[in-house]
Amino acid sequence: MIVRFKTGFFFAHLLKTAPNLPLCHSKKIKKALLNLCQLPQITNFVENQQSLKILILTHRVPFPQNGGYPIVVCNTVRGLVNLGHEVSLVSLNAKKNYHHEYSEDDNELLSQIKYRAFDIDTNVSVFDVAVNLFSKTSFNLNKYFSSEFERLLIRELKNTTYDIIQFEGLLVSLYLATVRKNSDAMLIYRAHNIENQIWERLSEQKNDPFKKSYLKMHAKRIKNYELQQLNNFDGITVFTEQDKSTLLEYGTKIPIEILPLGINLDHYKPDFSKTEFPSLFFLGSLDWLPNREGIEWFLQNFHKELTEGDLRVRFYVAGNDIPESFDDYDVMGKIFIQGEVDDALEFLNSKSIMIVPLLSSGGMRVKIVEGMAMQKCIISTSLGAEGINYENGTNILIANNVDEFYEAIKTCITDEEFCKTIGINARKLIEEQHDLNKVTKKLVDFYKVLFVFA
Repeated sequence: MIVRFKTGFFFAHLLKTAPNLPLCHSKKIKKALLNLCQLPQITNFVENQQSLKILILTHRVPFPQNGGYPIVVCNTVRGLVNLGHEVSLVSLNAKKNYHHEYSEDDNELLSQIKYRAFDIDTNVSVFDVAVNLFSKTSFNLNKYFSSEFERLLIRELKNTTYDIIQFEGLLVSLYLATVRKNSDAMLIYRAHNIENQIWERLSEQKNDPFKKSYLKMHAKRIKNYELQQLNNFDGITVFTEQDKSTLLEYGTKIPIEILPLGINLDHYKPDFSKTEFPSLFFLGSLDWLPNREGIEWFLQNFHKELTEGDLRVRFYVAGNDIPESFDDYDVMGKIFIQGEVDDALEFLNSKSIMIVPLLSSGGMRVKIVEGMAMQKCIISTSLGAEGINYENGTNILIANNVDEFYEAIKTCITDEEFCKTIGINARKLIEEQHDLNKVTKKLVDFYKVLFVFA
């Protein structure tokens, strides 16, 4: 367990207030703090601490590792364990995700941590939705609160003293007050997205006045909740500079650290002898509204071009929770609605050109990082690639409307060498900026600096 450094309250105040100062003053303070952290007595304190006891809270079971959220969580846990820290994982488990056979990779990770899942029913009735119209909160948040889970969490905190408790996303922040009351740990919030922005952007895509108004209502309620919670943590990590800027605009006064998604590069080994060229594909979970909205937009705009037009390429759609209605898009020999695949990396390897037509979202897209690691040629909206330090035309292709997607696809399916070059450059970017060990080291450094100035 780490021993807290009891001095430095003045510097803690500076850390909290620096974001609100004029830019020049903020930079000077940050530079001074950075220099302070290089002092021998500080660096020796940080480096000589024993391993941290870390509790990670998630709103869903991160197994199987078949989507962005579970991959981020499991990679974080894996990285922390690799650095010698003691990790416990406590997850809410929606009934629909209950049955799962653990893979070899899952079992290896589970053998190195303490893990507990708590069943929770997140189904919402039509009556619940109707009643919620007259509430000030959103049922999309409220359905993840369980008084029984709260009691379990209290018992866990009384039985174990943690150094760090990390809340993976907004939905588990419902238990923040309980955790704060029952633990002296540093409380970290990882903002996977700016949640209200997702709902706001979804509303902007709707033409139906009722749907637009309904989504805007939820966006407003979720934003109000976010604003209430942000400064109640001790530190926040985000994936992108855009998300950090947004949180600062919201009046966040606690330290915010930008940490990109980290992946284990040893797991991503492309085998081009098994790759179909040309082939176009989408891979993503459709229980996440931005994914579903984006792929529906793409299919509606390109179905005819892919089946009867000039885009002579097979298109594959894979991922979990694909609605049965998507079967209507399937065209034999041209468009394949495959649903959930047994091995996502094998599927990634087997196809050549990846599309990410996201129209609303935030944070960083895990599948783009994975696709880049597998040397895929990726065509994405600028919003879909947000937070990745890409160079358009060098390691990714950016397309923000139908015409741009059409031209990008047309170029890619007729020029294999061009696609390979984009993929090679993409892999280099991931190796430089998204290596799991490097990213996790930065996360732990952030934890320890917070302790120094606690």
